[in-house]
Amino acid sequence: MFISPAYAQTTAPTGSAFDFTMLLPLVAMFAIMYFLIIRPQQTRLKSHRAMVANVKRGDTVVTAGGLIGKVTRVVDDSELQVELADNVRVRVVKGTLSEVRARGEPAKDEK
Repeated sequence: MFISPAYAQTTAPTGSAFDFTMLLPLVAMFAIMYFLIIRPQQTRLKSHRAMVANVKRGDTVVTAGGLIGKVTRVVDDSELQVELADNVRVRVVKGTLSEVRARGEPAKDEK
């Protein structure tokens, strides 16, 4: 026989009930997730809220659907009236704005 009976009858050593070194990788993973995912998302959300709150008449806006127009009227805290073309006005929810361009800012040429 290749295994002696003395080795086969030994049991695993018993450790302490709880070891704090087992908790260290979990804390490290949470810290990495916080700094790489959660914190940048909170910063982006805060800047988007500030952008939407500062929309005023005459600004050029881009909606999440890709429509570009000029704000003609702020209806209330959550809606805008946007002119897409001559005599074409639509009501837009402020939360769907993806970009607010400054007054009179030209569109970027993509060549």
